[in-house]
Amino acid sequence: MSEIHVIEQPDDEPDGTESTAGSASVLPFPTKKDGSGPLAPGEARPGEWEAELPDDAPDQDGTVAEGDPVDPPKHAFPPSIAEVIEAKDKARRPVLPDWLTSAKQRAEVARWAAGHYRQTTAYHLVRTPVYSAKLLAYAPVGACRWLGAAGRWVSDAEGLPVRLAAVRTEDAGEYLKLSRQRDARVKLRGIIATLATVIGLGAALALWVLAPGWLLALALLALTGVLGWAGTPADRPLIDVAKVKFRHRKLTSDIVSRAFLAAGLTKPDQGIAFPQPIRQDGDGWRVVVDLPYGKTFSDAVKKRDALASGIDVAETQVFLDRDTTSSRRVSMWVANRDPLAVPTGRTPLLGATRVDFWKPFPWGRDERGNEVEISMLWVSLLVGAVPRQGKTFSARTIALAAALDPYVRLYVFDGKASPDWRKFSKVAHRVGFGTVPQSGVDPVMHLVNSLQELKADVEDRYHRLSELPLHVCPEGKLTPGISRDKKYAMPLVLFVVDEVQEYLMHPVHGKTILELLVFLARVAPAVGVSVMTATQKPDDTACPSVLRDQHQARFALRVGAYQVSETILGAGSYSEGLDASRLLKSHKGVGLLKGMTDDAGIVRTYLADGRDAESILTRAQALREAEGTLTGDAAGQAPADAALATILDDIAAVLGKGEAKLWSETVVDRLAELRPEIYGPWAEMEPKPKAEQLTNALKPYGIGTDQIGRRIDGKTVNKRGIERAHIAKAITERNKKRGAS
Repeated sequence: MSEIHVIEQPDDEPDGTESTAGSASVLPFPTKKDGSGPLAPGEARPGEWEAELPDDAPDQDGTVAEGDPVDPPKHAFPPSIAEVIEAKDKARRPVLPDWLTSAKQRAEVARWAAGHYRQTTAYHLVRTPVYSAKLLAYAPVGACRWLGAAGRWVSDAEGLPVRLAAVRTEDAGEYLKLSRQRDARVKLRGIIATLATVIGLGAALALWVLAPGWLLALALLALTGVLGWAGTPADRPLIDVAKVKFRHRKLTSDIVSRAFLAAGLTKPDQGIAFPQPIRQDGDGWRVVVDLPYGKTFSDAVKKRDALASGIDVAETQVFLDRDTTSSRRVSMWVANRDPLAVPTGRTPLLGATRVDFWKPFPWGRDERGNEVEISMLWVSLLVGAVPRQGKTFSARTIALAAALDPYVRLYVFDGKASPDWRKFSKVAHRVGFGTVPQSGVDPVMHLVNSLQELKADVEDRYHRLSELPLHVCPEGKLTPGISRDKKYAMPLVLFVVDEVQEYLMHPVHGKTILELLVFLARVAPAVGVSVMTATQKPDDTACPSVLRDQHQARFALRVGAYQVSETILGAGSYSEGLDASRLLKSHKGVGLLKGMTDDAGIVRTYLADGRDAESILTRAQALREAEGTLTGDAAGQAPADAALATILDDIAAVLGKGEAKLWSETVVDRLAELRPEIYGPWAEMEPKPKAEQLTNALKPYGIGTDQIGRRIDGKTVNKRGIERAHIAKAITERNKKRGAS
């Protein structure tokens, strides 16, 4: 049996420890060393260390004399190979143009070329009869011109000026020499002309007698065509031009220097530098400029209109890009024409079978014609503009892309009940139009219940995602696999509210809707629920900043003033050169996009009109039916009773038996007890505002309030109130409409 050694604990062992016999020896920790004792060579006390640092080395001579140069000597420390390679890489120009290295751009160029030459061919084919008539009319003129040219050639007419010059100078020898040369030349050319005439007439006679009809006709057409071409007037071309050629201004260094000087970005004795040559870039010119020291890119952005004036083009033709290598370097693209007025065409979604909403999808094109793709994942989007500038169509294109992904759940509410969103009832899980109850359903109450339903879902998603195993849900985040697996019930969601100001200004539920939208815009994107709101009144009254500030992405189409543009795009956007009020009325569907990427930019959104939208939504409905993801209102699944409930049902629930009439303020207090999340703020008001709030809420149902008198302490007190009969009648009419629908 092995022997067990027990070692005594030191005196300074903590209390409460015991020495017990076991299967191993108990060893004491070493005691602390006294720091006052001497140290061995190379040894240091705890917490101390000693090292030789390069900075401790003295200067070469140990002293610095007054007047020594401040700058280090040139090439004292040559750049590393990595820096040289980086500089060379930045200066290297691509071997092939960008459009040749991009498959998507090659396809775009090929499509353009095919369309261009198809149109040109059709243009000339339609005008072939006109060209034939012109050739026939010009053929006699061409024949005369040809005979005249042949006669001048045979008679050596080109030598006549030389011979006349010899006569004028009375040089007999030179004249005789030229005359003999002319006689010999005319004799030879006469023989050649005679032989050509005989052979030509013989060939023509043989062709007339022996050749088939088609060959004879072809020969006559060819002869007529040649003679007609020869007889065409110089100022009236035979063939029309299928395309109008625009005259483009060539951008030179003198013009650019003049523009920056006129804008006050440089002075005559300073000038600007051109690190790269000015070159054509697409339908415009690209120029890179180094501003004087102290001037920045932000200064150039503020002077954009002055730069356009200096170049003598419209402001909408000048675009400035930041250069990451220097704050004073400006990359400027000057378009040959206003690119924002050029239509982008119909949306590519028309040719898409389906869309993967987890990936970026085409939304429009930038000012240079490059396609702009966006993603609505993890963001909320605010869209703002004045009426009839394409706000709804721009937002609808995003919703159409979401509709083509059968695993995206759509909520669509339109505060103005316009026809633009009606067809989304085919695919939307929840849908509502306007603010006035129709067919027994209150759209405002439907919106409130949908928001509450989604809020509960968002809160539940956070808990469920955090509880899923790591191999299913890495880092507790939503993934494509989870969103498309029906057992998890966590699909991507796009909540669209157009004309949101109509709901936010609702006298009854406006405050509740605002609080719910703020919560969703702030919290929901992280679990796959994106919110997109659109408004034509982005002021603090109609769309408060507490909601606007929750949107990570902003899209501003044309607005009336720069203050409104900054309200949509966020504080400080105007100082960055972002001003949607500079867009013209003709720039429909064009806006400034900020927050989707690191840099803000212009987007000319694709167009999807009513017919296009209906076609896409019909295809989207079939996709959802095939995948089994058509739910909610689109599938005819009526919402819960709470969703169909209106203020009428709530008032009926709080009226006691035998109460034919009741004061409005009393009704409000009871409503707050029934549903505090909706009517709680009403109960906090003074008695008179309470009554007015209830009056406004009942107006859409055609119910008014009357003076109701009650005896209190022997005195008659009159206050405005409601009658049970009016509520019951309104509920009966609503139920009839609901049953008929």
